[in-house]
Amino acid sequence: MPRGDKSSYTDKQERKADHIAEHYEDKGVSEKEAERRAWATVNKDDGGGKKSGSGRGKSTGHPAAHKGGEKGGKAAASRTHAERSASAKKAAATRKRNAEQHAHH
Repeated sequence: MPRGDKSSYTDKQERKADHIAEHYEDKGVSEKEAERRAWATVNKDDGGGKKSGSGRGKSTGHPAAHKGGEKGGKAAASRTHAERSASAKKAAATRKRNAEQHAHH
């Protein structure tokens, strides 16, 4: 199979790649580059094409799209209580200020 051959990808993987590419194009990435990034993402998530013999369609169990929970929280965990508290107070003040500004329009 030559490089770049997409015949071993499932319909779902192709839809996923199309969707990702579309998003990149909306953000101003060229069509060719968007396509390249999209397939790279599908490969990273699914470990390549799925249309082949016996272990067909086996999931990797940890695609990038599901890593949000473990990625988050590390920053907060490494900060002291005081730092987190100050940050929360600042955020609350910002929300309050924004709410007041938007209320007067």
